Amino acid sequence: MKMSDKTVFITGSTDGVGRYVAGRLAAGGATVLIHGRDPERARALIDEITRAGHPAPAFYQADLSALAGVRRLAEAVARDHKRLDVFVSNAGIGSRSLGADRRTSADGHELRFAVNYLAGFLLANLLLPLLKEAAPSRIVNVASLGQHPIDFDDVMITKGYSGSRAYAQSKLAQIMFTIDFAAELKGTGVTVNSLHPATYMNTTMVREGGITPVSTVEQGGEAILHLVAGDDVAGRSGLFFNGLHEAKANPQAYDEEARRRLRELSLKLTGLSR
Repeated sequence: MKMSDKTVFITGSTDGVGRYVAGRLAAGGATVLIHGRDPERARALIDEITRAGHPAPAFYQADLSALAGVRRLAEAVARDHKRLDVFVSNAGIGSRSLGADRRTSADGHELRFAVNYLAGFLLANLLLPLLKEAAPSRIVNVASLGQHPIDFDDVMITKGYSGSRAYAQSKLAQIMFTIDFAAELKGTGVTVNSLHPATYMNTTMVREGGITPVSTVEQGGEAILHLVAGDDVAGRSGLFFNGLHEAKANPQAYDEEARRRLRELSLKLTGLSR
């Protein structure tokens, strides 16, 4: 798919793999909408892109740990754009970021579940009119091979908490949402796929977690770009990829009852209705 006339919105795109993807898409002529919390990082990326002779991306500042902030972000994008060809839900908190203690979001939800999953769930739903307007269009959820089944009796992990479990649960939730949303959007021209881009990329998130990188940002970025623009995935939906190749997720992802419970909980927590 040629990107020269496409509009792409990428959360968490002022650093790491999101930054790489934003730069590549801008170089390909796409209208790129970047998101992050740090205006200085955004300015550095914008300067880099414009110095290379490409149009400046639009920057949207938002803290995804508050659902009100997520809603304002969606409203800002919808105010400025009438259509959206691709939404990449990439922003997240790593398994070892922010220390070992359990933290909660502004709305009282476990923080990784809120940022890594709920924010993307809400954004995808709020931006859906723009995606339908641009159909055929795509949603790409950046998940992980690190997946942990959701305990629906303790979704917010108030007992036995660990950052790695919280991260892995949030990533499985993304994949479950991908499968669920793909079925809901069948026939609309909007596809939804998820992926593990690469293992322990050389990103700030990985380094701050004290982990030695084993993959490059470029490797992960190319996997994301494959789902953004690859002709071989056009019209395909509800899939999980490990890098460039289709793969199987944790068995809970294919449990219809588990996905139903997650959908109902997510709608309740975000205040959405079907």
